[in-house]
Amino acid sequence: MSFTRRDFVRGGVSAFTLGFAAPQFLCDIAQAQGAGSRNLVVIYLSGGNDSLSMLIPYADPSYVSRRPTLNIPAGQVLQIGSDSAGNRLGLHPRLTGLRAMFNQGRLALIQRTGYENSSRSHFTGTDIWSTASPANSQGAGWLGRYLDTIPAPVDPLAAWNTTGQTPHALLANTVSVPAIPNPATYAFGSPNTGSNAVDERTFATRISSHEPVNRPHLAFVNSTAQAAFATLDRVASVAAYAPSVAYPNNGFAQALRAVAGVLARGIGTRVFWVQTGGYDTHSAQNTLNGSYAALMTTLNDGLLAFYTDLSNQGLLSQTLVLQFSEFGRRIQENGSQGTDHGAASVMMAIGGQVRGGIYGTAPNLNPADSSNPTLENGGNDVRYQTDFRSVYSRVIDNWLGGNSASILGGDFRSGAPNIL
Repeated sequence: MSFTRRDFVRGGVSAFTLGFAAPQFLCDIAQAQGAGSRNLVVIYLSGGNDSLSMLIPYADPSYVSRRPTLNIPAGQVLQIGSDSAGNRLGLHPRLTGLRAMFNQGRLALIQRTGYENSSRSHFTGTDIWSTASPANSQGAGWLGRYLDTIPAPVDPLAAWNTTGQTPHALLANTVSVPAIPNPATYAFGSPNTGSNAVDERTFATRISSHEPVNRPHLAFVNSTAQAAFATLDRVASVAAYAPSVAYPNNGFAQALRAVAGVLARGIGTRVFWVQTGGYDTHSAQNTLNGSYAALMTTLNDGLLAFYTDLSNQGLLSQTLVLQFSEFGRRIQENGSQGTDHGAASVMMAIGGQVRGGIYGTAPNLNPADSSNPTLENGGNDVRYQTDFRSVYSRVIDNWLGGNSASILGGDFRSGAPNIL
């Protein structure tokens, strides 16, 4: 009898009575193996990142006039050169580590990524980026569909979600992904210690090995529990990882530290999800020295520690970091010195095999030009140039070793940036 995670959720969890401390224990097991030993780390900037404050067209005459309080002076921008159209660009001044990666040829910046008729809803926008389907934002996610293509036998830790709940992008039809925000707390929960705790774990493992007849819900729980028990010791080894550099003491950096530990321990995980929020900057954005600058500091310092750690461990060449946000922000700042929901944004790819550089062209921010093909919505929003699914297709085909046309439900390889 075929039985899926959705059937289990729909039918309820009352059959499961054992107590565990491992987070998201029932929905936590997945299979994913990349091409060879390659690893994919997806970073989601939740809230809609203001791409014009991350990758800045500082020489555009309309940049300052449309952002009188939010613009970053040209003298403080970290200049990185020009795109293929001759637009001069720079990174936010807090992104010093990212500029070093760019100068090493290991950071690719993909401008104006998005899709036709961008949704300005956080929920719908996130679902669209998760499913890779603007026409149908429901169902399995693009990474989940990739996981579904991996043949058995499955590794319960082949994918790893560092947040508390499994994101839509990782939802699959036949597998699920462990949510392990903190490897140190992923353990069998027992009120006892020593030999009594060991005995309880052994007993619980034996119970879960039972295969009840005609009770699919309980059978699903038992099989999930068996797989979870098999992961405990490997996750514990990650908790003991001593990195080669100091990571900042915040959630984003500590999640990347855990990913580095997984890679260094070689426990088999190939797909990771890391998320950081605060990018819904409707008011008091304070681009240069305030809230947005703090976001850039968190992003830069966490990624720099991760990049340096992997370099020191000899793991950078087999790791790809892919960053996205659900949409960009409006060009014109609002009356609250913030920016509202917009359209196209910027994606980043980082790794030892990334072809670094600037991909795509910056928008012309002049709203008076009615024929301007780089803007939409009456000149208020940046129009997309690169379909985000083409970036996904490049990652699936050239990095994960999958079939992007099958996984994405269409051929988006045409126009895909040559980042790999």
